[in-house]
Amino acid sequence: MSEQTSTTGATTRRQIIRGGATLGVGLLAAGVGSATAGTAIAYAADDETQDGRARENFDFGWKFLRDDPQGAQAPSYDDAGWDDVDLPHDWSIEGPLSPSEPSGGPGGWVPTGIGWYRKRFTAPTTDADRRVVVDFDGVYQNSSVWINGKHLGDRPYGYVPFAYDLTPHLVEGENVIAVRVDNSRQPNSRWYSGSGIYRHTWLTTTHAVHIAQWGTQVIVEEASAEAATLRIKTVVENEGERPAQVTLQTDLIDADGKTVETVESARNIPHGREHTFSQELAVDDPALWSVEDPTMYTIRSTVRTGSGSGRQTQGVVDVYDTPIGIRTAVFDADKGLLINGQQVKMNGVNIHHEAGLVGAAVPVRVWERRLELLKEMGCNAIRTGHTPFAAEVLDLFDRMGFLVMNEVLDEWKAPKPQVEPNGYSAYFDEWYERDIVNVVRRDRNRPSVVLWSAGNEVADQSPEGDPDGHHTLRSLVEVFHREDPIRLVTVGCDRMGHERPGAATTDEFIAEMDVIGYNYCNRWRDRAHLYMEVDRKKWGHKPMVGSESGNITNNHSVDVENQYKFISTRDYASGDFMWTGFDYLGEASSPNSRGFSGGVMNLCGFKKPGFYFYQSQWTEEPMVYLFPHWNQNAQPGQRVTVRAYTNCDSVELFLNGRSLGTKGYWHPAVGMVEAYNNYPPERNTPRTTSDLSLAWDVPYEPGTLRAVGRKLNNVAVTTEVTTTSGPAAIRLSVDRDKIAADRRDVAHITAEIVDANGLVVPTANNRVTWSVQGNGTYLGSDNGNMSDRQDYRLEARNASQGRLLAIVQSADEPGTVSVSASSPGLTAASVEFQTVS
Repeated sequence: MSEQTSTTGATTRRQIIRGGATLGVGLLAAGVGSATAGTAIAYAADDETQDGRARENFDFGWKFLRDDPQGAQAPSYDDAGWDDVDLPHDWSIEGPLSPSEPSGGPGGWVPTGIGWYRKRFTAPTTDADRRVVVDFDGVYQNSSVWINGKHLGDRPYGYVPFAYDLTPHLVEGENVIAVRVDNSRQPNSRWYSGSGIYRHTWLTTTHAVHIAQWGTQVIVEEASAEAATLRIKTVVENEGERPAQVTLQTDLIDADGKTVETVESARNIPHGREHTFSQELAVDDPALWSVEDPTMYTIRSTVRTGSGSGRQTQGVVDVYDTPIGIRTAVFDADKGLLINGQQVKMNGVNIHHEAGLVGAAVPVRVWERRLELLKEMGCNAIRTGHTPFAAEVLDLFDRMGFLVMNEVLDEWKAPKPQVEPNGYSAYFDEWYERDIVNVVRRDRNRPSVVLWSAGNEVADQSPEGDPDGHHTLRSLVEVFHREDPIRLVTVGCDRMGHERPGAATTDEFIAEMDVIGYNYCNRWRDRAHLYMEVDRKKWGHKPMVGSESGNITNNHSVDVENQYKFISTRDYASGDFMWTGFDYLGEASSPNSRGFSGGVMNLCGFKKPGFYFYQSQWTEEPMVYLFPHWNQNAQPGQRVTVRAYTNCDSVELFLNGRSLGTKGYWHPAVGMVEAYNNYPPERNTPRTTSDLSLAWDVPYEPGTLRAVGRKLNNVAVTTEVTTTSGPAAIRLSVDRDKIAADRRDVAHITAEIVDANGLVVPTANNRVTWSVQGNGTYLGSDNGNMSDRQDYRLEARNASQGRLLAIVQSADEPGTVSVSASSPGLTAASVEFQTVS
């Protein structure tokens, strides 16, 4: 039977724009389905019920044992002595850390091993015309799943979502699901991975006729402020016992809940088959998604069925929501990245999937706070180094306006020495296609995702790693393009221009990339100052991006400043992703450290000087940051270099009221405009250095440093750094005064050690004891000091640089949570917040 299609518009339509999308153009409308069901879950705790479809969070009420008992998959197995846990759950973060742990420095010295999870539940339905699927957002790693003793399958890669159909094995009354997690083959990760079911789980119940898992794909064929054309592909499955006459209604709904456009198609689908509907919607005056204004719509797909071929009234059997953002994304070889036709430089950071004291089981509010801090810094782009992130994190990227390089793998066929033989290379051939398919189908509709990365620093890029590495890349790119014909594919290459025979990235490999990705492109010869410009003659027809580069953390770096000058002044350079936004666990250089401290913020999210360097280059709001602190262990008159990061035209520095001079820099340089010798006003501001920071050598004396930042000749901002007296009190603050009473939401409590005048004492390391009363659970505390290897859950911990962070999680009943902090010799403090339904 031929497909029948009709279209209605909620408003009068302008001229319909029609056109074809091509690979190099990268046009899309992006969906934000949070996990398998496709329904957007802003906070992954929410259950969703639509006509014909129910999606139930499956996180609560699990049993856990860190051991490998025989027969634990059997429904009759006695798990009464196991621990009660909620998901997400990461057993590695519970420690203790030990140099003898086989995870080693790469894994952060944490315990790994084998663990089992079990859960007893009543099936949501056992009706013959219903299907029940269990969804796992991520299990690290080598998971095996059973339902009522029936083995459903195994999944080795720990970062991808997957699902199993429970329907044939469910029984009336009690059912038992069991999951074995094997993270014993160590080391298998170059950074902290976590262990266990560390992401969310779901039960999805559908009618036998339903939209497939990740079954919608929305592509923008054309888009402007005046009009857009959306092409929607929707896969509908008939798992029933008879053919079904199916009608698919697709609605575009705006942010206010108003239906903007509707299209409807009909098709007879034989039993046991699926059909891909292809529909088109024309949209007048769309609100385009952008970094500055990440406006979202929703595609609502409604499936109705009937018994005949006529168009009689039909029953709704499925409703499936895909939130989308309408925007265009074009990587141009000369102009870089164009979002909605406008050049956007990716001011990017790399981040890993864990978050300090919560390990890999990260509450969504922890992510939201971290992303708020990155936004404050001026960051607009994220590289998911070097694995797929949880669905709810991608939801945040979409809603908060980040551009994402979505990276899938860190290893291909050629093993990396840090993890050989336990890394992804051990199962690459068998699993790479399935893993990529799941990630791409989940994320291919997201407005935030502008680029896929097939790998990071893979040895396969060079002949010594794998002479056929370019063939492997071609196979990977083919899968990406088959599943998502819109976005381009890159690889983070760290061997461009390598001079050891057989070690350099080959031309054949570069040719297979859609966008050339450069990791540390300044390593070899004249690349130290010409960077990717070296490759423009041969590869100038390809877009280029800095996928990973060094950064500024605590100390000034001329090399980082020079690379930023280059990237920011070359249109063809799409952007750069510095390493890293936050310190992270693992990749520890010695047993005295728990992780890598090269972030511009530490594990707690406390800012380092480097944060302010990037803020000075990436933001417009006038700012000046002075460092170091002024509690220096220096003799009076001893010279101390004081440095300022600023986006002002000039800064005048004062010490105890005395001017130490005015300094400034130009970036970019200020040239004549319109007529010879006609300069803009900025030309008259001081230029005392070619650096992107200002420095004074100051004879030390205690007191107050004051910096006055000026735009042209007008005072724009003032900041002070003052010598403090000794620690006198604790000051507490909480990031929100109300959080959800859902056993998932969290509050961040910051403790500051202050002097009698309320100034943070930057050298204080007092030991602070936490106490939590009321409807909240203390998850732990941290100070960001990588050499502090204590259990996060201890109630007492030393401050570092005058600060501490605690995280408290809500209970499931509304009420008041009181958090107090005390330390011998200091005035204690307390703070309250509410948990609300």
